[in-house]
Amino acid sequence: MAGNIFGQAFRISTFGESHGKAIGVIIDGCPPGVVIDEEFIQSELDRRKPGQSKIVTQRKESDTAQILSGVFEGKSTGTPIAMVIYNADARSKDYGHIADKFRPSHADYTYHAKYGIRDYRGGGRSSARETAARVAAGAVAKLLLRAQGVDIKAYVSQVGNMALGKTYQELDLEETEKNIVRCPDPEMAEQMIEYIKAVRKDGDTIGGVVNAVITGCPAGLGEPAFDKLHADLGKAMLSINACKGFEYGSGFDGVAMRGSEHNDHFYQEDGQVKTKTNYSGGVQGGISNGMDIYFRVAFKPVATIVPEQESINEAGEQVTVVGKGRHDPCVVPRAVPIVEAMSALVIADHFLRQRMMMV
Repeated sequence: MAGNIFGQAFRISTFGESHGKAIGVIIDGCPPGVVIDEEFIQSELDRRKPGQSKIVTQRKESDTAQILSGVFEGKSTGTPIAMVIYNADARSKDYGHIADKFRPSHADYTYHAKYGIRDYRGGGRSSARETAARVAAGAVAKLLLRAQGVDIKAYVSQVGNMALGKTYQELDLEETEKNIVRCPDPEMAEQMIEYIKAVRKDGDTIGGVVNAVITGCPAGLGEPAFDKLHADLGKAMLSINACKGFEYGSGFDGVAMRGSEHNDHFYQEDGQVKTKTNYSGGVQGGISNGMDIYFRVAFKPVATIVPEQESINEAGEQVTVVGKGRHDPCVVPRAVPIVEAMSALVIADHFLRQRMMMV
């Protein structure tokens, strides 16, 4: 299915289910000669893997990536890179009670409506476990972009109603990985952690927001009309499980501003074109302008909760559904590396598309 393929010049295809033998990804279009740092790839996967703290799902997976092809003597060969991650701690019996029931706000009903069959074990293909393959591919994209001076950082800015009142310029983003919720404000991080613990104790879940900033991106990336850079970033983010919203630059707050306030005035410094403000979020006309690209991604509360919920089964009969299995009380701590990975895939794809156009 085309829906499992993302990108054009730097293209990935992911495969596998939550409780199948393995998940994996094939990367097509990675240029030859890129240094493939396997330790870095694994470190990115470790940031996303389950069981890493008390505020995420306790499923225990090492998420060890095995590179099957496309790499020789530590460098990409230009041929497809295949990576596989074997599942080790699937407990399919935890899902027997919903084999014929549709969990509220899950993909159970829609997958059944589309295919007439569904893998109910952990949600099958609709599970967020699929994103491990994206993170592995995104790590390769990051390695490609690192050599071009492009850096991508994401962080948790909000959990429930608890929101940071600071911009990314006012924060030390090096603090992000120093706490389990991945919020760069240590004081707010502790409050968020305690809140998530309380929500989990209630058998409930809560949503949040992940902010991201891309620095070092050159001007000129993106395509006119339908393949605008911000449009592809939006598609990438909205393809992540539980994502409910995407805004870049001034976003929705920009509607309250006048054009005279919102316009980013150009100037030149050390031979580089810059803007005095950056309400555009680093993208104008769908093409990067060389300024920082920044955006926010909203994630809903996880749909699996402990209290009983009303629903129907495949026969259309009224039933009750009780949440079982191991699930995140809040997805945003583990969503941070996923947001970074999808950002890297978009920028790498547009970087290569621009390079091909200039040949």
